[in-house]
Amino acid sequence: MRIRLYDVTRITRTGLVPHSAIDAEDGAITAVYDTLPAEEPGVRSVDAKGAYAAPGFIDIHLHGGGGVEFMDATPERIRAGCVAHARHGTTTLLPTTLAASPELTLRMIRAVRQAQAATTECTIAGVHLEGPFLSPAQSGAQSPDALSLPTPGLWDRLLDEWPGGVRIMGAAPELPGAMALGEALRARGVVASIAHSDADYETCRRALACGFTDITHIYSGCSMVHRKNGYRFGGVVEAGLLEDAFTVQVIADGKHLPPELLRLIVKCKGADRISLITDALFAAGSDLPDGSVLRQANGMETVLEDGVMKLPDRQAFAGSVATMDRLVRNMVHLAGVPLWDAVAMATATPARVIGLADRKGSLAPGFDADIVLMDKQLNVKAVMARGQFVE
Repeated sequence: MRIRLYDVTRITRTGLVPHSAIDAEDGAITAVYDTLPAEEPGVRSVDAKGAYAAPGFIDIHLHGGGGVEFMDATPERIRAGCVAHARHGTTTLLPTTLAASPELTLRMIRAVRQAQAATTECTIAGVHLEGPFLSPAQSGAQSPDALSLPTPGLWDRLLDEWPGGVRIMGAAPELPGAMALGEALRARGVVASIAHSDADYETCRRALACGFTDITHIYSGCSMVHRKNGYRFGGVVEAGLLEDAFTVQVIADGKHLPPELLRLIVKCKGADRISLITDALFAAGSDLPDGSVLRQANGMETVLEDGVMKLPDRQAFAGSVATMDRLVRNMVHLAGVPLWDAVAMATATPARVIGLADRKGSLAPGFDADIVLMDKQLNVKAVMARGQFVE
């Protein structure tokens, strides 16, 4: 049966369309109305009472949720963690690895692939490999013991496990062999993202020519301007902000970055070059209390405290406990971004980054019927994934 979301305030790329409607059938959007249509027999109308309607959120970087750590979970548990995020509006996602042994990474890729086939509450669009080709100088919550130099034998082994399923790989371009990795990723259609990197500005510029197009969680695990004998040199952050060819991932949980840095990133990049990411760990979308401790599959211990995951010495964050709806609210309320720009950062931009812009990230006929209804405070009221309401 065709479903009609009636009397929505539709969020477009450039503004709001109040008192409109959206039809969905067989998992796809079939019609969009700028004014309220007349009732039709055989159509199930759902009165949204003016609620905001956004495309389903797309999280391209998350490590867990709902009490589940993706890295060491069964397909059934991975599905449960993804559903926890779906209830907060995330209808498409990329479960993300931690730097780990090849055996553990391959096991996680297989589990995500199996979970994809069994998950109907959202779209598992593939997997994001964060590492193991990361810089020890910027390892953060990544286990230093699990880091490796990029070699064709190792990267081919990881990428060949799921041809077409690895959507993003994060790596530090200053490592020996990393530029060749960028070329190999480009040839395979995989997004090469500068991640946990201590590279300088010029190395990042060279990386652009070798296939790197994205920056993983800018300002976190990234080199910044530094001095050598009185001279200043830019780092990953400056390259990400200044080079238009780079898209950037932003953790807008209100903990990792203060409002002024969120505003600076938006001013430099614009909504069409920013993907909001949760970088969520196991506690996201759960009711786990402060003080909860998890020893991750990579051996690193993390602590839930003050609404964020920390390393035990409290000197650095390990990840967030945010869901995508919180990021959208923060971009509006903390960074002062127009709602339609905040939504684009959570939908259209990540869809384009991972090659799904032909069917995800827009409320338009022919696109998947992934729809989030929010009240005026931007709290999620209902979620539709491929035409079915998420319970």
